[in-house]
Amino acid sequence: MAALTALAPAKVNLFLHVGPVDEDGYHPLASLVAFADVGDEITVSPADGLSLTVRGPFAADLGGEGDNLILRALRALGAAAGIGEPGLAVELNKQLPIAAGLGGGSSDAGAALKLARTMLGLELHDVALAEISKAVGADGPMCLHARAAWAEGRGDVLSFEPRLPPLYAVLINPRTPSPTGAVYRAYDLAARGQADRPPPPAAWSAGPVIDWLSGQRNDLEAPAVQETPEIGRVLAEARGLPEVRLVRMSGSGATVFAVFNTSRSADAAAEAIRHAHPDWWVSSTVLS
Repeated sequence: MAALTALAPAKVNLFLHVGPVDEDGYHPLASLVAFADVGDEITVSPADGLSLTVRGPFAADLGGEGDNLILRALRALGAAAGIGEPGLAVELNKQLPIAAGLGGGSSDAGAALKLARTMLGLELHDVALAEISKAVGADGPMCLHARAAWAEGRGDVLSFEPRLPPLYAVLINPRTPSPTGAVYRAYDLAARGQADRPPPPAAWSAGPVIDWLSGQRNDLEAPAVQETPEIGRVLAEARGLPEVRLVRMSGSGATVFAVFNTSRSADAAAEAIRHAHPDWWVSSTVLS
């Protein structure tokens, strides 16, 4: 079989409500997650053994987490399927920033799992593949499915949300990593939120959904800004964009998303940010 390629889309937490750490060291959460039409690119080819090569604008920044997640997922797949380590050559074209709050490593692993299933001719349904994806962490199944969903528990209890409308957005990252562990430690030292899942919006068209999202929050935003002040600068710049409807940090940062009514407004805002901050990573996108 010839090489197969797929997008590993960026994950965006439209809101993220986080509760106090539990006795096992985990934080309960509630989130509505969407996926962008931009991300990393994964290619798999048949080979004698399992290998990974990384290229792309953020390849040099990858300190091991992303590639380890791909390899960990594929080894878990081989073990579950009883075939041992799969014979696949994997190429990761790293287009997303590292430690960005976009689920990049888990999304890479999810895309690799789906491609490997096809390449190897494995008769594994999505439920079984989602179970295997837990090898990369609690957000493994979420990023494997790459569909709009409510996430609860540790991020592993999913309810798909097909009613979410497309949202025109700009993703902005200052090219400064935001280490998840440090953000959660800062969160634990401050006033803590609750992992409350809010009632859904009254209507699922874009306007009411954006208004409803404006009433939600990301409980990790303040501690992330404390740890990485550059995120605060990005938030301030995004809130000053013409016609912006909503600005929020995704996940534990450092990426900020800004939502607009139209793709034209989003594209114009992205161009303005690129001009003002050529050292930042900026991408207009559609979240769904």
